[in-house]
Amino acid sequence: MSTRASAIRYARALFEVAQVDADLTKVDSDLAALAQALREHSELARIMTSRTVPDATRRHIVVSVADALGAAAPVVKLVGLLADRRRLALLPDIAAQFSARLLEHRNVIPAQVVTAVPLSPEAAAAIEQGLSKATGKTVAMQFSVDPALLGGVRATVGGTVYDGSVRTQLKKMRDQLVAQG
Repeated sequence: MSTRASAIRYARALFEVAQVDADLTKVDSDLAALAQALREHSELARIMTSRTVPDATRRHIVVSVADALGAAAPVVKLVGLLADRRRLALLPDIAAQFSARLLEHRNVIPAQVVTAVPLSPEAAAAIEQGLSKATGKTVAMQFSVDPALLGGVRATVGGTVYDGSVRTQLKKMRDQLVAQG
């Protein structure tokens, strides 16, 4: 089974347990914190994935780290299970899958919005409202600036791109003129 499929299964199981036993937001942040700790501390990551470290030691270390971070009980149990099965390398993927499942559960869809200049809070709110209306979901937006757009907005929501940039409009006009002439 692929690592992605395994991560999805672990995230699904954790989500089901966390819905009953814990705060979903806390579990999400705890997973993200543990995944970040593994990314930022190469020695910890090496210990967690090394076959030379005894299983009991690996489990003790990872559970201690989770406890020190104040992780929710389902997260502590999960990392202990992952340590026992030598699957701690899946933790970043499990965290990502859990976050995606949580957004879906809350009827939230992520959106990447690119503009030529930084937006005012009013303009950002108007774009958020328009995208929410178009998708029928709450939109969690991430903004970035790309001066090459010249003006307007390009938003990617799920697999759909809404492109209202001046650059794209100019390209369409050019293509129409070339086709006519």
